[in-house]
Amino acid sequence: MLVLLPPSEGKAAGGSGAPLEPQELSLPGLAQARSAVLEELLDLCTGDELKAREVLGLSEGLRGEVAKNAELRSAPARPAGEIYTGVLYDALGLADLPAPARATAEEALLVFSGLWGAVRVTDRIPSYRCSMGVKLPGLGALGAHWRAPMAEVLPAAAGDGLVLDLRSAAYATAWKPKGEVAGRTATVRVLHSQMVDGVEKRSVVSHFNKATKGRLVRDLLVAGAVPGSPAELVTALRDLGYVVEAEAPAKAGRAWSLDVVVTQIHH
Repeated sequence: MLVLLPPSEGKAAGGSGAPLEPQELSLPGLAQARSAVLEELLDLCTGDELKAREVLGLSEGLRGEVAKNAELRSAPARPAGEIYTGVLYDALGLADLPAPARATAEEALLVFSGLWGAVRVTDRIPSYRCSMGVKLPGLGALGAHWRAPMAEVLPAAAGDGLVLDLRSAAYATAWKPKGEVAGRTATVRVLHSQMVDGVEKRSVVSHFNKATKGRLVRDLLVAGAVPGSPAELVTALRDLGYVVEAEAPAKAGRAWSLDVVVTQIHH
């Protein structure tokens, strides 16, 4: 099982660890593309601050993120699973997973990133700010920049099991599973169900979406569930108490679409 996650916009500080060692990151086939983004981001953030903020979409209140990016080579690094924070990662709770579940998480989870392409939760990275929606002056849109190297590297990383795609739309642009891999890929949408005047209303709400995705990954890991296909994933989630509506693809080589319906979030 390979689980594709978005990063978090907010990130924990790097702490006091040793700086980044790019050659030690997982998926070495992405090294050249990573180097290109890192070099341009450093050039941008060591230059005109106003331009850097404009390119990165940062407000005046986030101007410190530019200075942080400028120090990426020397900044302390720590495991990505500790750097990424926010609703999804709070619900996932990597730090207090039981040992067997943690071991599975270290193999199965892949976090997408505008700067690094994709990293495992054990990869040591510094805190940074560079979303997949950014268009760098020299490289252009990062989603497009990552598409070719991802297409080379990720099919092998996916192995022959389930690909559980929990990425947000911006990060999904970097890699779209194709062919046989797509046929064993499941995308998940979280719908919040409420009764309004006796009628069920469903909506996509960001908080419910992120928290539920984190919680369902945690539940699968803790249960020791390793579904090998989208159909097995549906069964596993239902066994864990989730309300799941599944739609098998109409054609071969397309991903499955799963709706997880929630009425409330249990933290």
